Amino acid sequence: MRQDQAKSPPARRIVLIRRCATLAMALAGAALFSWLHLPLPFLFGPMTACLVTALLGVPLSHFSLVSRGARTILGAAVGASITPAVMHQIPSMLGSVMFVPLFIAIIGAVGVPYFRKVCGFDLATSYYAAMPGGLQDMVLFGEEAGADVRALSLIHATRVLIVVTIVPIVMTQAFDLSLRGSLGDSASAIPPLELFLMAAACLIGWLGGQRLGLFGAPILGPLVLTAALSLGGLIQHRPPSEAILAAQFFIGTGIGVGYVGVTMRELRKDVLAGVVFVLILAVLTFGITEIVVRLGFATPLSAFLSFAPGGQAEMAVLAIIAGADLGFIVVHHLARITLIITGAPIVAAALRVKERRSAEGSEHDR
Repeated sequence: MRQDQAKSPPARRIVLIRRCATLAMALAGAALFSWLHLPLPFLFGPMTACLVTALLGVPLSHFSLVSRGARTILGAAVGASITPAVMHQIPSMLGSVMFVPLFIAIIGAVGVPYFRKVCGFDLATSYYAAMPGGLQDMVLFGEEAGADVRALSLIHATRVLIVVTIVPIVMTQAFDLSLRGSLGDSASAIPPLELFLMAAACLIGWLGGQRLGLFGAPILGPLVLTAALSLGGLIQHRPPSEAILAAQFFIGTGIGVGYVGVTMRELRKDVLAGVVFVLILAVLTFGITEIVVRLGFATPLSAFLSFAPGGQAEMAVLAIIAGADLGFIVVHHLARITLIITGAPIVAAALRVKERRSAEGSEHDR
């Protein structure tokens, strides 16, 4: 015990040094992208700088607590967009929302055989790698089923990284958007009481959601409470633009740092498998988007952002920046995440994913 105590201060110093280095790289990336007038500098700057640094083998560090705190801001932003007018529009959204479970089923039907037969992963890893849900949730479910946690983390991180990179390009080229619009009002323009209520909703929703065991608590908890405040007429604004920029910064940093310690073998197998899967997802996304648009259920931009299989927080950022119909888009992503979180373990149990994994492991050991 005394040895652990003796080692503790140096270990803390190492963690502090790594976090300072990570913060310095992220700030440098944001500054460089801003100086070059590139789009989304506070998202892509930190993401690119930390990604390159991580791939070079530099030991960066996660800002886990801060990153989760940043996601509460986006949860509040989404919740604030759920107004009485949006609630009245929900019946008109049902036509396109009905395609969400179909979309998930098609992804699973294509993705599981791809990871299993083509990439050679075991069934548990293949199953949870194919599910386009939250990274942390799918890794947790996969771990319980005996999947390769590291492979799952890299595959889902690659999915989020590429989707977050490609979607803005599509938005600028196909939809002629500049992505340089206003993020909303600054803190000085929002009544102090609203700022206080949103901050309280973020903190209480996050901690309360965790206590209740809510998956995605940093986003969903604040989302629910802020939506209640919005529907009750207590808030009229989204979180200030400064807060949304901070959320972009730490989300981008977290995506890049996710590649710390990656090996050449992991790049060749896990990351490459994730890259090819994103190409498959792109084809499926454009197909479902085209169907929804042709049926008149949504505009092309709303349909595209609603079915793009990125992270919930990342898609919220892009929708806010694009000035898209955030309420419409969020309803679809909430449907996707909810269906996957509740349905994936049930389907996995029906397919006996865990038992097959165990059998495969025993056979491999023999």
